[in-house]
Amino acid sequence: MTPTAGVVPEFLAALEHPHIAEILALRDIILSADARITEEIKWNAPSFRTSQHFATFHLRAKDGVQVVLHLGAKPRPDATVRDTVADPMALLQWRSADRATITFRDLADIAAKESAFASIIRQWIESVE
Repeated sequence: MTPTAGVVPEFLAALEHPHIAEILALRDIILSADARITEEIKWNAPSFRTSQHFATFHLRAKDGVQVVLHLGAKPRPDATVRDTVADPMALLQWRSADRATITFRDLADIAAKESAFASIIRQWIESVE
């Protein structure tokens, strides 16, 4: 258990967001993808890490819920993650060499993409390590 283990549930319990059900569902998928994943609040949103942060919710997304995948706090423009993560459902929207987003419209969209999303999370954390 991390020192901030209770912080994220408290943050989410107080969060007034139109897509809280979707946020909670995605949080469960991310945390279940690998036993090494922990969470905390960073950048004023739930953020997930192994050796360093790799995924953060973008809570101000206009169309549904967005998860930002990154390789930590500092940009890594020389990263090759784009070439190593299989994305057969084309979920990733690449923002730079070391950063991509995935947007989910609703719970049905999450359910339809759950397996592919979990696979991307597992592959992504290997790039962070």
